[in-house]
Amino acid sequence: MGSSKERVVAVIMVGGPTKGTRFRPLSLDIPKPLFPLAGQPMVHHPISACKKIPNLTQIYLVGFYEEREFALYVSSISNELKVSVRYLREDKPHGSAGGLFNFRDLIMEDNPSHIFLLNCDVCCSFPLPEMLEAHRAYGGMGTILVIKVSAESASQFGELVADPDTNELLHYTEKPETFVSDRINCGVYVFTPEIFTAIQGVSSQRKDRANLRRVSSFEALQFSTRSLPTDYVRLDQDILSPLAGKKQLYTYETMDFWEQIKTPGMSLKCSGLYLAQFQFTSPHLLAGGDGSKSATIEGDVYIHPSAKVHPTAKIGPNVSISANARIGPGARLIRCIILDNVEVMENAVVIYSIVGWNSSIGRWSRVQAEGDYNAKLGVTILGEGVTVEDEVVVINSIVLPYKTLDVSVQDEIIL
Repeated sequence: MGSSKERVVAVIMVGGPTKGTRFRPLSLDIPKPLFPLAGQPMVHHPISACKKIPNLTQIYLVGFYEEREFALYVSSISNELKVSVRYLREDKPHGSAGGLFNFRDLIMEDNPSHIFLLNCDVCCSFPLPEMLEAHRAYGGMGTILVIKVSAESASQFGELVADPDTNELLHYTEKPETFVSDRINCGVYVFTPEIFTAIQGVSSQRKDRANLRRVSSFEALQFSTRSLPTDYVRLDQDILSPLAGKKQLYTYETMDFWEQIKTPGMSLKCSGLYLAQFQFTSPHLLAGGDGSKSATIEGDVYIHPSAKVHPTAKIGPNVSISANARIGPGARLIRCIILDNVEVMENAVVIYSIVGWNSSIGRWSRVQAEGDYNAKLGVTILGEGVTVEDEVVVINSIVLPYKTLDVSVQDEIIL
C-alpha cells in the first residue's frame, strides 16, 4: 500500500446536454448522470466506488451541464459520504483528456500522487483500490481498466493489446474496422501527474502544426475542416495510442461485469447489475417480503422508503421503485424502473419498462417489451407525466412526456 501521506483525487466525466440524445426521452427531464439506477443516481455508483480509494482527498465531477443542475446532488452526496465532491463546469467540450487538463490547477491543488479518471456512463464494480495497487507495482504513468468481450462486440470500443506477462499496453486503437483484440478499454484509469505533461505535449504539437500550415488562405481553409482545436484532446486517440509500447501505460483486467450506458435500455440492464452487486456491498438497500404482511419480492429489488406497495403486489426480479410511488393491489412488476410519484393501479403489469416521473398506469393495463436492451424499441419507455388508461396494452414503444394513451399501441414512438 502507499504512504499514509499520499493523496489521491478522482475525476468523473459527466458530459453535457449536447450529448446523451440517445438517452431521450428520459434526459429531457434530468441530466443523464442523475438518472437513477438501482435507486441511486447513475453518477452515485462511481462516486461510492471512489470513496473506497485509500487516501482519497477530493472527487471532481467535470462536465458542461449548468452548475445549478448538480448543486443539490453534490451537496447531499458530500454530506452522505463524508468526502468533498465538487462540480467543475467546462465552458465548452475539451475532450476527455482536455477536460482533465483544463482544470489541472485545481486537480493538483493538494499535490496528489495519483489521479483517477472515470467516465460516468460506465457500469462496473469499479475495482479502484486494486487498480491503484497494480499501478504502483507497474511503475508507469497510467493504468487502464480492461475487460475481455466477444470478438463480435469488440469493434464498438477501444481495442488494445497488452503484454501477457508485464501487462504493458503495446497497442491501442479506437473502434477499429478490422479485429485487433477481444480486450477493450473500460473507460476507467489511474494516472500519475505526468499525464498533464503528455496532454500539454499534444496541444503544443497541434499548435506547431497549425503555425506551419499558415502558408496560404486556401491551404488554411482546406486544413481547418479536419483539424481539431488545440485545447481539444482525446484520451484514446491522442494519448493512449501514441504512448502504447513505450513502457508508460499498463492494463488491469477485471473479471467482473462491465457495460456502457448509452441508451435507456442499457440503463435498465445496468440497474439490474447494480442491484445484484448490492447483495455484497449494500444488502440493506434490497427489499424483502413473502406476501404476508408486505408484497412478495422475487430476486433483487430496491424500494424507496417513501413508496407505498400493496401487500398483494408481486415485485421482481430487477425492479427499482423510486420515491412516493404507489403500487396497487395485484400489480406485477418485472425488470423495470419505476420513477418518482408513479402510480401503478390494481392488477396492472409492467415488464422490461421504464415508467417516467408522475406517470400513471391504469387498472388491468400492461406496459411491457421484449427485453432486448440494445434494440431501439427493446424496452418500453414512458416519459414524464404519461397516463395509460385502464385496460390499455403498451408493447415495445416509446411515449414522450405528458401523453394520454386510451388505446393499445405496439412498436410505436408516440410523439
